[in-house]
Amino acid sequence: MRDLVYTAFVSLDGVVDSPGGGPGEEHRSGGWVVKDIEFLPEAFSLKGEELEQTTALMFGRRSYEAFAPIWRDSDDHLAYKELPKFVVSTTLPEEALVEGWGRTTILRSVDDVAALKRSEGGAIFIHGSAELARRLSEAKLIDRYHLLLFPVLLGSGKSLFSRSDRDKQMLTLRSSAAYPNGVMKLIYDVVG
Repeated sequence: MRDLVYTAFVSLDGVVDSPGGGPGEEHRSGGWVVKDIEFLPEAFSLKGEELEQTTALMFGRRSYEAFAPIWRDSDDHLAYKELPKFVVSTTLPEEALVEGWGRTTILRSVDDVAALKRSEGGAIFIHGSAELARRLSEAKLIDRYHLLLFPVLLGSGKSLFSRSDRDKQMLTLRSSAAYPNGVMKLIYDVVG
């Protein structure tokens, strides 16, 4: 069974929308990770740790369309280039996949994601893709959350978790760290 890990930059009020402020990120406070928070390399060391564990990447359609053309040519994301990628979408056509960014497979349903989890292999990391993460969480398919929590209240934007009425789900803290710039690393395992 493969682990499905959601990784995100998140504001204190739970927003994961537009942390980098680049193209396709239309949030009024877009860029909140880099604009107002002092950069400390150690606060972002989680990204290097994740890379060592990542055997595949997963995206929702919109995040894939935003990230793929940029990450494919980015030196910062070079290690992701040849990793297998999965895009969960009912609408993305095969011809829209970005060439030169490794093998990419379109999954058409949450059931397809569940089948992928049951296959052999290591951890699959989900980047961006807040709506996908909420659907997978509701289907009890997320195994772990890797969060960098930023000391900012954004007031609006895509939330990490659904606000719909659903059963309680417990998490266990696996690891945490606090940094002088107010950023906190929080790694939670999903219980059950």
